[in-house]
Amino acid sequence: MRLYILFSLLLLAVLCSSRVDARKVKFGNLCSGNPSNSKRKCDKHGCGHYGASRGGRKHQGLDIVCADGATVYAPFDVKLIRRSVPYTNNNAINDGIMLTGEGLCFKLFYVKPDRYYGTLRKGQRIGTMLPMQRVYPHITSHVHVQMLEVLPQKLET
Repeated sequence: MRLYILFSLLLLAVLCSSRVDARKVKFGNLCSGNPSNSKRKCDKHGCGHYGASRGGRKHQGLDIVCADGATVYAPFDVKLIRRSVPYTNNNAINDGIMLTGEGLCFKLFYVKPDRYYGTLRKGQRIGTMLPMQRVYPHITSHVHVQMLEVLPQKLET
């Protein structure tokens, strides 16, 4: 069992360890109803830009506006790696997925994927935006996009 876990972590490190500049990657349409991938601005729950204050911590992703129930699309050709959740508690929006593509490894949160494994071409449906208003009333509903970088030394700790 330990060998399987170690192999899985090693595979994840290989998939997510590239040095691609995410700013140079062209994301296709992520969410129906938002063809320009508009970023979430500030609302009563905070701001959606990378590094925004979250109390004693910093926001580790970028929020892309997406209406509850909207279709979420693959922004480019992607490989679906596994399920990934944003919270330790269970609520109506605690779902998401880890993906790779264009030399990037990233997570999408607040999305109910149609599946957690496989491949998708740019523009194909990943899943559905979850009901964010149920958990955070009056927030700008959004998909949270979080880039990952897994370094070999992190696997040893």
